[in-house]
Amino acid sequence: MTTSQVEDLVGGWEEDALVAGWERLRLPVGHDAGGPVAATLLRPARVLADPAAPALLHVHGYNDYVFQDHVAAWCAAQGLAFYGLDLRRCGRSRRPDQLPHHTTDLSEYDADLDAATSAVRALGHRQVVVVGHSTGGLVASLWAAARPGAAGPDALVLNSPWLDLNGDGWRRLRTRLSLGVVGRLTPQRVVGDGAVSAYSQHLHVAHGGRWEYDLELKPPGGFPARADWLLAVRRGQARIARGLGLGVPVLVCTAAQNGPNSLDNPHLDSQETVLDVHHMWRLAPRLGVDVVVVPVEGGIHDLSLSAEQARTTYLSTVLEWLRARGVAG
Repeated sequence: MTTSQVEDLVGGWEEDALVAGWERLRLPVGHDAGGPVAATLLRPARVLADPAAPALLHVHGYNDYVFQDHVAAWCAAQGLAFYGLDLRRCGRSRRPDQLPHHTTDLSEYDADLDAATSAVRALGHRQVVVVGHSTGGLVASLWAAARPGAAGPDALVLNSPWLDLNGDGWRRLRTRLSLGVVGRLTPQRVVGDGAVSAYSQHLHVAHGGRWEYDLELKPPGGFPARADWLLAVRRGQARIARGLGLGVPVLVCTAAQNGPNSLDNPHLDSQETVLDVHHMWRLAPRLGVDVVVVPVEGGIHDLSLSAEQARTTYLSTVLEWLRARGVAG
C-alpha cells in the first residue's frame, strides 16, 4: 500500500468483537480466487500518552490468533504500545470460504506485515519491534530478511520460533522426502494425525487452564494442515538453515526444557511440548549478526501464556533486551 492509502486507513478503527476494550483495523492486502484478502491489525482502545512510544507488533502462530490483553497491559505499564496482527486467512481475517491458516508460500505474509508496520508507523511510532510466536516467528524472520533497512523492523523478538521440523535427523529426513512426493501428487492432502493437543487443551479455562479465548479460532484439535502448506514451511526453514544474515538485533526466547505433549505429563505447564528447543538453540545463530538466545525456566510453548513466574521472566527479558538495544527507555 502507498503512504496515502495507509494514512486513509488508520482512521478506520472499529470496536473489536473478541477482546473487550480493543479496536481492530482491516488491512486490504490483495485478492485470492474467492475475493479480497485482508489482514487485521489490533490495539487496545486505551491510548498511550506518548503516541511516538516504541511499538511491539505481535504475530501469532498456526492455529492461533491475537488475544493477549495481559501483554498489552504490560506494554502500557512499560511505556510501550501494543499491536497485534491476525494474518490473512487466520483469526479475525479469515473469510468463511478460506482454508484456515493455509498458504503455499510464506512470502504471501510479507504484504500483511508491510501493511501493519506501515499503519503503526503512520500513527506516529518511530520504532517497531515485531514479536513472532512459533510459525509467526518463522514468518517474521523471513519478512525481516526481505525488508532490510527502513522497510523492516527495528528489532525482532521470537517467542519459541518454528525453525525446524520436529524429530531426530532421520525422522526429519523421512518427513522431507515424503513431503516432496505427497506435495507434488496430492498437495491438499491433510498431514498429521489430527489428535487434540494436550498443550492447547490444557491452556483453556474450560480444562483448568488460566486463559480464555475463542475455541473456534484456536481449537484444541487444531486446523488440518495440508501438504502444500507444510512444504511452504519447510522451504522457509531451509532458508533459515542457510542463514538469513539479518542486520537488526534478534532476541530468541524459548522454554528451558522439552516434554511430551500428553495430558499425563506432570510438567505440561512448565515445558515446551510442541516444538524442540534444541532446534531453536542450534539454528538461532543463523538468523543474523546480533542474536541473543534466552531459555526461560518454567516456560511453555507460548511464553506469554506461561505460568506467572515464567511469564514475568520472559517479559522482563524482552524489556531489558530492548533497553540494551536502545529501543525502550
